[in-house]
Amino acid sequence: MSAPVVEVNVEDPAQPRAQQCLREYFAELDRRFETGYDPESALPCEPDEMRPPAGVFLVATVDGRAVGCGALKLAAGQPAEVKRMWVSPTVRGLGIGRRLLEALESRAADEHVDAVRLDTNHTLTEAISLYRSAGYRPVAPFNNEPYADRWFEKRLGSTAPVL
Repeated sequence: MSAPVVEVNVEDPAQPRAQQCLREYFAELDRRFETGYDPESALPCEPDEMRPPAGVFLVATVDGRAVGCGALKLAAGQPAEVKRMWVSPTVRGLGIGRRLLEALESRAADEHVDAVRLDTNHTLTEAISLYRSAGYRPVAPFNNEPYADRWFEKRLGSTAPVL
């Protein structure tokens, strides 16, 4: 049996594979959060914020099947912000989340951004472990995301894992 072919590519967030990933991401949050998840109640992340030059949207595929996504929002003079990170439970443990995160960080570095930040929820333990192992450090809240209770930032060029 051959190893799966994993690819990470830029896609428009309005395209079918991107929309499929976002639907599955929202559905997973709704299942896992104690109070459920309503995308309309969350801070907005509009498609135009995930398209160049304002940002980028990535889709991870395994053998051509969409299995993960992540977005990067860019704002002049501000840290870049990672949004909508998701990997299908069927392929977790294959390093796809790390590849998505590294690709987003690389895009931020290409834009001469010196830091990347993100928010998350304590129930997303796999994501928190990934962020910590990738060098993200806890910071004070930087937004009013109603579903977030953890905020992280990574200075680009810093690769030391957080213990």
